[in-house]
Parts: sequence; structure tokens; C-alpha cells
Amino acid sequence: MHLKKGLGLLDVFAIASGAMISSGLFILPGLAFAKAGPAMILSYLIAGILVIPAIFSKAELVTAMPKAGGDYFYITRSLGMGAGTISGFASWFSLSLKSAFALIGMGIFALLLNPTLATHEIKFIAIGLCLIFMVINLIGIKEAGSTQVILVFFLIVILILYVLRGFISIAPQRFTNFTPYGISKIFATAGLVFISFGGLTKVASIAEEIKNPKFNVPVGMLLAYIVVLGLYVAVAFITVGVLDQSILQKSLTPISDGARSFWGITGVIITAIAALLAFVSTANAGIMSASRYPLAMGRDHIFPKIFLKINKRFKTPHIAIIFTTAFMICIILFLELEVLVEAASTMLLLLYISANVAVIVMRESKLQNYQPSFRSPLYPYIQIIGILGYGFLIYDMGIVTLIITAIFICCALLWYFTYVRHRISRESALMYVVERVTDRQIVTNTLREELREVVKEREEIIEDEFDHLVKDALILDLEGKIHFDKFIKIASENLSERLGVEAKKFMKLFIEREKQSCTALRPGLAIPHIIIEGEKKFDMLLVRAKEGIIFPDAPEPVHIVFILVGTPDMRNFHLRALMAIAQISEHHDFDRKWLESRTIEGLRDIMLLGKRKRR
Repeated sequence: MHLKKGLGLLDVFAIASGAMISSGLFILPGLAFAKAGPAMILSYLIAGILVIPAIFSKAELVTAMPKAGGDYFYITRSLGMGAGTISGFASWFSLSLKSAFALIGMGIFALLLNPTLATHEIKFIAIGLCLIFMVINLIGIKEAGSTQVILVFFLIVILILYVLRGFISIAPQRFTNFTPYGISKIFATAGLVFISFGGLTKVASIAEEIKNPKFNVPVGMLLAYIVVLGLYVAVAFITVGVLDQSILQKSLTPISDGARSFWGITGVIITAIAALLAFVSTANAGIMSASRYPLAMGRDHIFPKIFLKINKRFKTPHIAIIFTTAFMICIILFLELEVLVEAASTMLLLLYISANVAVIVMRESKLQNYQPSFRSPLYPYIQIIGILGYGFLIYDMGIVTLIITAIFICCALLWYFTYVRHRISRESALMYVVERVTDRQIVTNTLREELREVVKEREEIIEDEFDHLVKDALILDLEGKIHFDKFIKIASENLSERLGVEAKKFMKLFIEREKQSCTALRPGLAIPHIIIEGEKKFDMLLVRAKEGIIFPDAPEPVHIVFILVGTPDMRNFHLRALMAIAQISEHHDFDRKWLESRTIEGLRDIMLLGKRKRR
């Protein structure tokens, strides 16, 4: 059962933005200031710049494969099931952790409004909100998206007011000792705050439920990135400028403390409300996004089949949503999060490295059904820069965090070898790269077929008569340069077997048709079409001749031939087939794709996925 497509561009922007604006803005600035001083402003900026390669890579991958599970799905298809298992667990874990951290963070701001709250009461509030958003997500993706739009709108308005009012209260002397702990601490702190941007690309996990994902996903992500990066840097700048260092480096509510300095208690209340909105939006977006990973992993048999269940009424993956919510509640109840947040940042960086590697592998595999509507600029340089930059941040995260991450990866691999490996074997684009390099046949084209179905779903292609004709058509891949007479003999013999007409009759009809007018309609392309006796017969023969066929009166050899044969009663379909071929072959890179296709079935896919009007 397919998931319901209920999200538009505004929803994508709100989900991506809401997943970012939470603890990274309302809690981490104080911790970041303690590590880097006023230069933590640059740490946010560096983290934001370094996320650009991941944005471009993920936007390309998700527009090519807009399926539930986001980075898990395309890492599996590009790098294999082992890497996919690690990425699926890491994505689900890091996003669930970030969302649970946001809910716990609400407790800190709840204390500003009611200082008498006990620790267990704060956790119960977080759990209650977690259950509320579980229910919203169970009801439907559109309802969850609409809730997110409202939350993010009010949140952004409050933050803009904070920046505008705080600007006139800045004390320039607070920036004088800008890098008190050295340059290296700026980059180490960038690794700490990097998780602040983690929610941005997680919108990829719900791409299957986004309308027109080839436009709305990349545009929504880029808009969210620009707006949120601007808010992060501006808010960090204002907070450093209005608070004394002794207060900021110990503060767990830096934005509220900053607002207190120029708005008084009113500012504390307003920013506390903003923080609550931020944490709630992160939790909502987190449950929405994280729950799609168990669904995607269930489809690939990495998780049990129960996670595949989709509610018949609301079209939402209710088991995956409930399971993710339960996991978040366990985190809220039992785990200390400070070290685990750094571990989540490290896993996020590993996922970003994997996304950049995945783009390189998919591009170099030359899979023709890999058809992203957005292509990363500056390929492969921006991917290489991203891989090196993320690797440097991981190195700076510290030994404890690296050990926790290594343990997590080992657990994911243990699950792969004990539960997954014997259940499923899946092709990856990496195998296609190896096949290209070694020139050995090691793939079975199942990935190519899967990508074809993904593109059909993305483009909302509903098969018509011509598609069925293409599926049944015979395809010839001819070697060497041949003359028209020899070509017609080969074509006639093949058509004779399929239509029960003598090959000599076919040859005679083709020669007579060519004498009437040359069927080479443009350089490199010919469409011979004839009418035969009988009723309800129609067939098509697709031909590729890399060296060319010498057609009479054609100015140059023909490399692409579509032969149409039908009875008089099929004339209307004959005309529709001609129109479909014309529309597909007019595409600017049709000839290149046709000549470069590595397999005969690849030629068939070019026709099935070609852009044309369908009945």
C-alpha cells in the first residue's frame, strides 16, 4: 500500500525548519560559548557552510529516489545492504534522539514559567507531548504538516523580533576577546553544534508523501537552510552581544537570558514560549520523519514485516510511528543525553559522508534510470570537500564520542549479519561500478528495474497502450555498419515470426514504402511504418545500430530505428504510436541515452520513462 501524498512546498519548508530550530538554538549556544567564547558564532557559520555538500547530495539523491526512509533507502541502493543497515539505524536513532532531547529541553524552559516543577514532572510533560504528537501523526501526514507550519511561523516571528530588538542593546566590548580558546576550538565546537542542522535533510525520509517531490524537496530544503542559518548566526550574535560572558557560559537558557537583559520578564516569557514552540515542532517533525525509517527497513526485510503495516483509514505507518514514540519515551525516561547528543552528531556526520559517497557511486555507475531532477553543482568536487570536512569534524569530536559511535556501528553490523544477510540479497550501484571497472557481468539489473518503478511513481506515469506495446516489443542491437537491404531482411525475419506473415512480403512492403519517401525523419533516426493485411494486428520493432544503417536517400547513417507494422483497423493506434515516438525522441539527450545504454532492456526503459503525453 502506498503512502498518501499530502505535503506541499510550505510543509516541506516548515518540517525542515522546525526540525532544526530547537535545542541547537535555545540550549547549545551556552555550551558552545563555554567551549569557544564569542567565536562560537563562527562555529555555527562553519557548521552551516559544511552542511552545503550534504544538502546538494541529498537533494540529488532524494529527487532521484523519493521513497520513505530517505538516506537509508538511497545508501542501500548505492552502497549495499551492510551500509544501508548502519545508515537506517543511525538515521532513526539520531533523529529520535534529537527529538527526545527537544522534549526534555522543554522542561528547562517550563521551569522558567513554573520553577516548582520536579524532574519527574518535567519528564512526564515531555512524555505527554510525545504521545500527543504520536496521535497527530497517526491521524495523517497532512494534519502533522499543517501543525508544523503554524508552529514554525510563530517561532520565526518571535526570533526575528528578538534579533531586531536585541541589536540596539549590543555592547561591542563583549566581542573584543573573540577567540579566547584558540582557532581549533572553533572547529571542535562546530562539530558539537552540527546536530543543530541535522533536521534539515531528514525531510528526505518523508519524500514519498510529498507532492511533486522533484521540485518541493530541493526548494523546500534550500529555503529552510537559508532562513535557519541566518537565524542561527543572527541569534548567536545578538546573544553574545547582550549577555555578560560569566552568565552566557553557564546558561542553559541563553536566549531567554538574553531577552531578559533588554525585555525584562516579558522577554523571558516570550522566548520561553518560542522555545516551547521550537521543541514541540522538532518533536513533531522528528516523529514524522524518524518513523519512516522502520517502515523503509521493513520493506527491505531489515526490520520485521509488522513495520510495513499502513493504517487503511489514514494511510499512515501506525506501527512504525508507535514504535518510534516508544523508543523516544525510553530515551526521555532513562538516558543522560549530553554525551549521546555528541554521538548523534558523529553519526549524522557519518551519514553525510555516506550521502556524498552515494552520489559519486550513483553517477559513476552510469545507471540510466538514475534520473534526479536536481543535480548537485560542482560534482564531484563539492562531494569530496564534504567528505573531507565531515571527517575532520568527526576527528575533533573526542574519543568518548567515537567509542560510543563505534559500538553503535558494531551493533548495527551484528544485526545485519545475524538477521538481515541470510534474508535478502540486493543489488547496489557499487556493483555496477565494479562491473564497469572489471568488465565482468555481475549484476542482474534488479536495481535498474527498481529505479524505473521509482521514476514512474515520481512522475505519476500511468501506463497506456503504447507502454504495453513497448513492453512486448522486440529489440535488436545490431553490430557493424549494414546496408538497408540487409537490415530489412533481418527485421522482416523477426517480424514474420511474431505476426505470422511471410518475410518476403514484409521486405517488399518496406522497400515500396522507402521508395515513396525516405523514412529517415532526421539525422540518425528512421521510422519505417507499413500496413499489412488482416485484423487487430500491431507490432513494433526497436533497433539500435551504433555503426549505422545505410538508408536510401538518407544523408547519413541511421542509428535509431522504430519499425511500426499494423493492420488497417489499427490505424488510429498507429498514429498514436507515431506521436508517442516523436515526443520521446525529441528530448535533447535521447540519442545519447540510446547509443550509450549498456543493455537492451535499458533501451526499453528509455521508451517507458520517456516524457510524453499519455492517454
